[in-house]
Amino acid sequence: MRIADLFTRKPKTDTVADALQRALDAAKAGDYATALSIWEPLAREGHPRAQNNIGACFAGGLGVERDAELARRWLALSAGAGDPSGQRNLASLLFNGQGGEPDHAEAARLYRLAAEQGDGQAQDMLSWMLLEGEAIPPDPVEARHWAMKAADGGVPAAMTRLGMIHHNALGVPRDPQEAVHWWRKGAEGGDADGQAMLGAALHLGTGAERDPLSAYVWLLRAGKGGSKLAAPFIATARDALTDDERRTAEAEAERADPP
Repeated sequence: MRIADLFTRKPKTDTVADALQRALDAAKAGDYATALSIWEPLAREGHPRAQNNIGACFAGGLGVERDAELARRWLALSAGAGDPSGQRNLASLLFNGQGGEPDHAEAARLYRLAAEQGDGQAQDMLSWMLLEGEAIPPDPVEARHWAMKAADGGVPAAMTRLGMIHHNALGVPRDPQEAVHWWRKGAEGGDADGQAMLGAALHLGTGAERDPLSAYVWLLRAGKGGSKLAAPFIATARDALTDDERRTAEAEAERADPP
């Protein structure tokens, strides 16, 4: 290297990506003050992901007072610039009516935009809306398409929904075995409704061989996880076991890992 180069080379500075990563690392560590100090100037300069992150902080009260109106403002900037996280987060606010009146149709439009960019959570929510058919016309075939996309991206709730689609023959022939396949994937991913449906299937022997002990384990986990789908089956599943089996299942249900 020539001596002159030492005086002409510019000092190395962080790229926007570097700064965003440092902010994300701080946020994951719970240091939202540092994260916000990095995101705010970037957001004001017009960086969509930083705008999304600021909006998400106002929406969730992370490092700042919760303020749905400010959340909407920042997320609208991010979404308008095409950021899929901004689109999905703004859609969530609009769907739930935070910071203003609910707007389910606009929420669906934004979820679709984010889904088309590969956002798994948006794909999952769009799939749900297409099955419910309240804000947008129902379309079980398209609902399955987006649920598959979300499931491929590792979203457990979408896996559970695929099980429901096959169980209830929504746009596909009824297939109890395929339903159990997807419920198991959702259950193992931690989705409480998937755990409930898998437990019920194992209890009844529908789409899988009866397994009373495993059924009770999954139903207990589902109940602990807040699924209301487990309640109708827990007592009968418990009664199908001996005292020793019940104690074994209850201990297993407390373990962190799936059975």
